[in-house]
Amino acid sequence: MARPTRLLYGLWMILSFLGVTWAAENQTATEWPLHDDGLNEVVQWDHYSFQINSQRIFIFSGEFHYWRIPVPGLWRDILEKIKAAGFTAFAFYSSWAYHAPNNQTLDFTTGAHDITPLFELAKELGLYIIVRPGPYVNAEANAGGFPLWLTTGEYGTLRNNDTRYTKAWTPYFTRMSQITSKYQVTDGENAIVYQIENEYGNQWIGSASERVPNETAIAYMELLEANARANGITVPLTSNDPNMNSHSWGSDWSNEGGNVDVAGVDSYPSCWTCDLSQCTSTNGEYVAFSVMDYYDYFQESQPTMPEFMPEFQGGSYNPWGGPEGGCSENSDQDFANLFYRWNIGQRVTAMSLYMLFGGTNWGAIAAPVTSSSYDYSAPISEDRSIGSKYYETKLLALFTRSAKDLTMTNLIGNGTQYTDNSLVRAYELRNPDTNAGFYATFHTNTSVSTNEAFHLKVNTSAGALTVPKHGGVVRLNGHQSKILVTDFTFGSKTLLYSTVEVLSYAVFDQTPTLVLWVPTGESGEFNVKGAKKGSIERCQRCSDVTFIKEHGGLTATFTQSSGMSVLDIDDFRVILLDRTAAYTFWAPALTNDPLVPETESVLVQGPYLVRGASLSGSKLAVTGDIVNATTLEVFAPKAVKSITWNGKPLRTQRTKYGSLKGSISAPQTVTLPSFGSWKSKDSLPERLATYDDSGAAWVDANHMTTLNPRTPTTLPVMYADEYGFHNGVRLWRGYFNGSATGAYLNVQGGYAFGWSAWLNGQFIGSYLGDALDEQGNLTLSFSNTTLNTSKPNVLLVVHDDTGHDEKTGALNPRGILDARLLGSSSGFSHWRLAGTAGSDSNLDPVRGVFNEDGLYGERVGWHLPGYDDLAWSSSSTLSVQGATVRFFRTTIALDLPSNTDISISFVLSTPSSSSLAYRAQLFVNGYQYGRYNPYIGNQVVYPVPAGILNYSGENTVAFAVWAQTEDGASLEVDWRVNYAADSSLDTVDISKDAEELRTRWTEERKKFA
Repeated sequence: MARPTRLLYGLWMILSFLGVTWAAENQTATEWPLHDDGLNEVVQWDHYSFQINSQRIFIFSGEFHYWRIPVPGLWRDILEKIKAAGFTAFAFYSSWAYHAPNNQTLDFTTGAHDITPLFELAKELGLYIIVRPGPYVNAEANAGGFPLWLTTGEYGTLRNNDTRYTKAWTPYFTRMSQITSKYQVTDGENAIVYQIENEYGNQWIGSASERVPNETAIAYMELLEANARANGITVPLTSNDPNMNSHSWGSDWSNEGGNVDVAGVDSYPSCWTCDLSQCTSTNGEYVAFSVMDYYDYFQESQPTMPEFMPEFQGGSYNPWGGPEGGCSENSDQDFANLFYRWNIGQRVTAMSLYMLFGGTNWGAIAAPVTSSSYDYSAPISEDRSIGSKYYETKLLALFTRSAKDLTMTNLIGNGTQYTDNSLVRAYELRNPDTNAGFYATFHTNTSVSTNEAFHLKVNTSAGALTVPKHGGVVRLNGHQSKILVTDFTFGSKTLLYSTVEVLSYAVFDQTPTLVLWVPTGESGEFNVKGAKKGSIERCQRCSDVTFIKEHGGLTATFTQSSGMSVLDIDDFRVILLDRTAAYTFWAPALTNDPLVPETESVLVQGPYLVRGASLSGSKLAVTGDIVNATTLEVFAPKAVKSITWNGKPLRTQRTKYGSLKGSISAPQTVTLPSFGSWKSKDSLPERLATYDDSGAAWVDANHMTTLNPRTPTTLPVMYADEYGFHNGVRLWRGYFNGSATGAYLNVQGGYAFGWSAWLNGQFIGSYLGDALDEQGNLTLSFSNTTLNTSKPNVLLVVHDDTGHDEKTGALNPRGILDARLLGSSSGFSHWRLAGTAGSDSNLDPVRGVFNEDGLYGERVGWHLPGYDDLAWSSSSTLSVQGATVRFFRTTIALDLPSNTDISISFVLSTPSSSSLAYRAQLFVNGYQYGRYNPYIGNQVVYPVPAGILNYSGENTVAFAVWAQTEDGASLEVDWRVNYAADSSLDTVDISKDAEELRTRWTEERKKFA
């Protein structure tokens, strides 16, 4: 592949340090050679952008984790929403842990473990794919996505070239590469790049500027890269630095080994967590809406590559104890408006939002940093709903998809000299081939939210202008920004300038329709080159629309009230929208080409969501969702005479300006049945000294040595992973003879974990947990218990961990670090341990190893459909007396309407007079879909997707309630419909097709009692 010589690169660096950045940026495209990976020229790149099949592309992508919504039928929903918003790609981490339940098994075929539908949907819908296989992915996942059998120390310290670790990851990485190799853009499919490792900025020892190579890290990267290539990966290999200090794996920075084809950098300027107090380590003290300089970093680190951000903040995860519902206030629609436009002003042409859809931390997928929710305050919410943040993101994504000249620009300059208001600055980008200009405007201090009016000084093909010219102003009202264009081509026409933003455009019958938008009540002005006359065809409460001939064209000025207005200028249309109308304006593609040529889309106004459109002769089929009565208006070629909505004919009328309008009735109301009585049974027989722990569920905790770098304080080694038990609740039974006065225990389980202890069936204490503590120790007194004199005493410790730490913390053990018997001459004689039924044997391959842990009820399958609970006692409430664990079950039938997308959440609460010192787990048809911890808080809403819930049949709902004090526990349960939309996505059909995901109880479970 072509690279500049080190001499030329050094000259460029000298010029850069002398402040001559304009010299590098005022170059034509021919001065930046195209690169490829040496295997093909289908995917190429240069200083400006990526090219695919010789077409430049603005890659606007978002992250989606299939393993966080384990219903393949719903993957279509997420990808259709990504496509509808104007994105050209999506990214996904695969999960080694999800596919490798033990070190002998690799599952890419069972249920949702089959990822081929993702690739097939991408091709069908027209989305490119950024594949990110790890092996380590972080993702706020348990052990960062490492399988938990890897965390014992047996495989070394991980993320290096240790042969033990290499042998462990090779089968998984090989299979991921082989699967992806069948779906690459080089063979006409849609995978465009393949990321090696994740946020592994380890190429250098010490400061990156010193360039002292880390040979171990380099060898590791080379092993991964060689494996990918040997198993058919022909698209470029990429990386993502964790911050702008690492400068790793980019060949513009150095010629050391391990380099990938295209390096990128991740950035989370508004804090990666809802706990803002944590956000001081990389970026300094957190300041809301404070932006960062990326342009200089890219010019220094990778000047011959596109400015590529494999992860840019889409939201933040909510940690244990975080605010109920997440932290949308610091990553809301205003965040999307400002920060994503800021990146464009910095000349970024490839960015992927993390997350675009977060999903749910069902089962034990989550790491200790986060609770059951992975909503991430993402544009598509955890319950799959869309709202203001999604719509605001759509406004920019549709623009970047249509603004072809944006894929190749130089940064001409920036500062307040572009405006007549010192509180507003602009960045001028210009395409060196077409001279199209893009002015990204911001508050000079982006952390302020004042309402600022200004005029913008622009350079156009008609000369330098200050706009607007005719009495209006441009406004930045609040945490807002705008990208305004000059010499912007749409079809055969050109905007000389516009003081309002371009949303999109389409060409019908060789005539363009341009769509512009501006916040409600603001003024706008634009000039079309060569135009001669204009008229108002529709004006919805607009005012002061005037047309002025000047600059060899026609200028239009207006003030935009709410709704949509339509202007005719010569032989083409201009649609004017306020923000509310723009939110529900869509440009569905008629092709599966992700770039969507200008003649291959239609324009639709009105619905909550437009998923897609297809044209057959005079018939246009539109699919999507409505949540209330809606007027649908379609702009399409003149040949279109009829429209169907979700397959049903729509009665339409043609307007005088050529669109087709029709009305769609509101969807039917969906009501959920009430929960009736519950069946309940005690689920902690292990606390009794008479309990027999000789069965298949139990193993001796008898290791006297460990490969884990953390040496236990006392022996035997009581790290649960050493014995094959990796998830959630584990039970330890310690035996001793004779007298003792108490016990000291130090237990480690991650943030928000907890544990409780019983001696010979009598409760003696609990560590309730803390959102910021990973260890909890107690000295337990035996003074109020009865010791056995003629038989052994049994101390039961029930230990709930919240997952393994990420990065280097993945090896931090989970279990008892220190167990000492006080007032005893002999100490504990031995320990027994129980956890997930079958240990890590993958007893339930459909749901997978993360779905259940070690409580008695889980081991014997009380949470599964088909278990016979007829002999259990009935209860109208979910109440627990004393300190114990109790299981509750009910079955409830659903008969929900077809042709509807319905989203449902469970809502949990604690009566005001009841103790908060308890933990509860929610199971739906065998899937653990909630970990409720009211003592720490604050998640109370638990979305459960269709497919896990059976929308046209019986559902088994179960709770395990663990009271951690003698005050017992009381849990209140309700559920709600998040939304019900008339939709082309039929969640009833999805739940029927997902029957194989809801496997039933079998007799095999009995042996784990």
